[in-house]
Amino acid sequence: MAGGDDKRTPGSSSSSSSRRRKPGARYGPGPENRSSECQKEGPCSSSPSVWIKKSQQQTVTPVQQPKSEDSLPQTVTPVQPLKLVDSPPQMVSPVQPSEFVDSLGQVVASGQVSKSLDSRNTSCASESVGSDPGAAPFDICRGVSKCSVEVKPSLLDINREKRRAKELAKSPNALQHLRPGMVLLKNFLKPDDQVKIIKQCRELGVGTGGFYQPCYKDGAKLSLRMMCLGKNWDPDSSSYVDRRPLDGAQPPKMPEELTKFVKDAIDAAHAFLKQSGGQGTSNPLKVIPPISPDICIVNFYTTAGKLGLHQDKDETKNSLAKNLPVVSFSLGDTAEFLYGDARDEAKASKIKLESGDVLIFGGQSRHIFHGVSTITPKTAPTYVTEEAKLRPGRLNLTFRQY
Repeated sequence: MAGGDDKRTPGSSSSSSSRRRKPGARYGPGPENRSSECQKEGPCSSSPSVWIKKSQQQTVTPVQQPKSEDSLPQTVTPVQPLKLVDSPPQMVSPVQPSEFVDSLGQVVASGQVSKSLDSRNTSCASESVGSDPGAAPFDICRGVSKCSVEVKPSLLDINREKRRAKELAKSPNALQHLRPGMVLLKNFLKPDDQVKIIKQCRELGVGTGGFYQPCYKDGAKLSLRMMCLGKNWDPDSSSYVDRRPLDGAQPPKMPEELTKFVKDAIDAAHAFLKQSGGQGTSNPLKVIPPISPDICIVNFYTTAGKLGLHQDKDETKNSLAKNLPVVSFSLGDTAEFLYGDARDEAKASKIKLESGDVLIFGGQSRHIFHGVSTITPKTAPTYVTEEAKLRPGRLNLTFRQY
């Protein structure tokens, strides 16, 4: 029947020899079909047992093997990596300063640690320089700050430095005759005396007529803070006046305790010159005339402060004619001091002035050019920074007789 199914009984025969099954014929697809199956399934063998096993495998539902922990299912949402501490979450509210107490985890999670500390340090670092009328005087000492935690040196370290300073004061090089009329007394001021002088200057410096930043009429400012005792020295007019033009403040009086330190230093210089011998030392009073100091310029240099070469020539004619000396106290960080006969830094001599040193120049050296080129940071003794609380920098007192 055209287009119908070819229904045959089991016993019926076919005229086509290709439809007969020969004895020993293998059941299953023919070679053509087998080759196509092999192409679909991959490499296979012509062995019937191999093919039968393969056909059986096709009918068996494969068992799903459990996924290993290392291979994540594609349908599972990947776990987001933890964010680093340095990248703060955008949606987290900043932590208030009062929360910086016990919970380190909350501080880190907030991501506001560096920002909060920076802002607090900035507010604590701001200070008034006292260069404008009505501004608060500059404080040469550090106050009690809540901005940071400082590791203080032990009392043993402080006492060790004090003993070392006393030993250096007794060494053979403690007194140096630099040039006629110029003597350096190394470590002359005892550690306890240094602390007393700093605290006294601080007390005077925060009051009326205390530390300020002097400037000239053209607006140029000196890179230091200054306070005058006895009389006020005006850098713009290069003269001593009773009140400073900036705010009309009257300078504090000269403390008697400071004048005693000056007298002791002059006596020590005279004794040294008399013992050392040499030209001109037979009459120490002529080499370095004695003085009764009634004025003092107190300068505080920050670690970036300096002072160009200049002469101290603004005292009275009588004082200058007698070549009355200038007595200089150094406290705090070490300074490089320049001096010479001309205003030329290339030709100037250099010495290091450390905390406790006293420099005296009078007689033939009264009119030398001198200045400060650099301040070496972190060279101040521990007892100066911890007991006296002096800021980083150098405190210098220059006494003279008006």
